[in-house]
Amino acid sequence: MEAQSIPQMFFTRAAARGDKPAQRVKANDAWHDTSWQDLHDRVRHTAQGLIDLGVQPGDRIAILSDSRAEWVQCDLAIQAAGAITIPIYPSLLEDQAAYILQNSETGIVVVDTRAQLAKINNIRDQVPGLRQVISMDAQAADADVLSLAALAERGAASDGTAALLDERVAQLTREDEATYVYTSGTTGPPKGVVQTHGNHLASMEMVAATVDADEGDVHLLFLPLAHSFARLESFLGLYMGLTTAFAENIDALPGNMQEVSPMFMFSVPRVYEKMYGRVTSMAASGSAVKQAIFNWSLNVGRQVSALQQRGQAIPSGLGIKHKIANKLVFGKLHARVGGRLRYFISGGAPLAQEIAEFFHAAGILILEGYGLTETCPILTGNRPGQYKFGTVGKAFPGIELRIADDGEILGRGPNIAQGYYKRPEDTAEVFGDDGWFATGDIGELDADGFLRITDRKKDLIVTAGGKNVAPQNIENLLKTDRYISQVMVHGDKQKYLTAIVTLDPDEITAYAHEQGIEDTRMDALATNPAIVKLLDERVTEVNQRLPSFESIKKFVIAPEDFTQEGGELTPTLKVKRKVVTEKYAAELERLYAED
Repeated sequence: MEAQSIPQMFFTRAAARGDKPAQRVKANDAWHDTSWQDLHDRVRHTAQGLIDLGVQPGDRIAILSDSRAEWVQCDLAIQAAGAITIPIYPSLLEDQAAYILQNSETGIVVVDTRAQLAKINNIRDQVPGLRQVISMDAQAADADVLSLAALAERGAASDGTAALLDERVAQLTREDEATYVYTSGTTGPPKGVVQTHGNHLASMEMVAATVDADEGDVHLLFLPLAHSFARLESFLGLYMGLTTAFAENIDALPGNMQEVSPMFMFSVPRVYEKMYGRVTSMAASGSAVKQAIFNWSLNVGRQVSALQQRGQAIPSGLGIKHKIANKLVFGKLHARVGGRLRYFISGGAPLAQEIAEFFHAAGILILEGYGLTETCPILTGNRPGQYKFGTVGKAFPGIELRIADDGEILGRGPNIAQGYYKRPEDTAEVFGDDGWFATGDIGELDADGFLRITDRKKDLIVTAGGKNVAPQNIENLLKTDRYISQVMVHGDKQKYLTAIVTLDPDEITAYAHEQGIEDTRMDALATNPAIVKLLDERVTEVNQRLPSFESIKKFVIAPEDFTQEGGELTPTLKVKRKVVTEKYAAELERLYAED
């Protein structure tokens, strides 16, 4: 029978999987499993505890936490109780978190650490409707803060809540609201996207029908669950009966991949860019013989990749060379990602085609997809056996796509959200009465139905000469350079393009040592003549691959990398153009004033 809600889907799956592992978490230097039955019981008891606290259907409960097993448990429990989950990025500042809590009319918030608890305590007066704080950290609980463990114990011991929970789950339908997901707010206050159980179930059903995964397969989750891309990965694990391993944090990701050996993993392009940079840097720093072996292996891999993309057989001679290349070079890379990875799934931002092609030549497939928070979060995706690098794949079954007269991508399907909470004008602007959602992205469909994204509609640069420029394409090319970390291209209404560039700390520090540069502080290196000359040469190389109107005429090196803490990056590591433009307004102005 078709599931009518996310909790119903979960409880059905948990009953079927029983004692098999559902979640995997590292603690005290060892990985520990939680079975589907144990997860089932924790979710039920937590949901009963919420009901015992007086939670009513439609109440809003926020989760302010890093990605962890308890995040998923709380999400399921909130929805099982008939309430609505409000995810909040833990990196948000106090006033940003207060806005979401106020706007969503949240009554209960779940936090994971003392730091997040302190954040809530500091804004408590701004959120008069907040009546209860729950802490995943039992040590942080006190008279005013209930621990998550105590909540579950309360639920398990409460009379009558089990029957009431069953009743609430049975009453949920696909039309009921499941969660309000607030956009990261790169251009003003975040908007709460209203997503139903049916929206998410439709996304799970469509993705599950196209991915190569079996019950019990292991995937590694590290992205912020407050983002819809990670939430899809979490829900997909539940829907398909997978084992979800939770990375300790992004810094521990390389080690966790080797320990967990995932079959697949969701990630954002920044992670692949870093991996690409490390691999190419190691190759470039090797001896002449090692460099020759690497380049030979990569050339062999590219030949194999080209044949695989066309669906053609690999000649025996090339096949033998490919086995040698795997043994000499590519096998080490496969070991670094766990040794049994079938593919990566990339989303959240555009992936440079060069990086996708490089990894495929090395025998690692990256499947890029596309969607937005408003589409929960899918529209298109490349699939195993059906992919084109440089595109975001075909529409998922059940989703319609069309390109508007101005090039904007429009989507329609059962996964499209209901609109923005308490923002009727914003809703009417992009959610059409006929079901079509205006993405704000510019793209084109090829003859085979593969979608190619040009850029965000609002990010397109129109030069003084009237040329339309998609900055993300240029930025992605520049970011493939080992010495460059982040880039923001600028030039709207200007005669030429300029850029703010940041240095890759590890690579540029190593280069500075090689050149005998003593002061390796980032701000000092940003103005060092030798480093400026190096970057100028690297930018010039990229310019040679671009039309003249898309080339970077001038640039400035920022004294520090873009970070979430500095406000330049979103939680999914996309550049906030408005923030960077304002922060470096004087430098950008000088680049044009020097003419």
